[in-house]
Amino acid sequence: MIIIDPLIRVAIMAVDLYIWIIIIGAILSWLVAFKIINTSNSLVYTIADFLYRITEPALRPIRRLMPNFGGIDISPVILILGLVFLQMVLGNIHNALITG
Repeated sequence: MIIIDPLIRVAIMAVDLYIWIIIIGAILSWLVAFKIINTSNSLVYTIADFLYRITEPALRPIRRLMPNFGGIDISPVILILGLVFLQMVLGNIHNALITG
């Protein structure tokens, strides 16, 4: 109980941080696709590459399962919904440990 409570809290915070990384990565990919920002800038390229490497392992299996929507990628939305579900489960476990 002494170790489990902080571990669950850290896991919830890590999931929350990963959700923000997915959102930022999606927005950055839109900005690159619409040529608002250019990846020839080394800072932009480094950030985009980091976000791609962090999110792609989780997004790739979802993309393989999803049908083609004509260029619209909804895999980040599906992943975020799954992560929110995981946060809720962790929160319920946390509450059960505290109350019971």
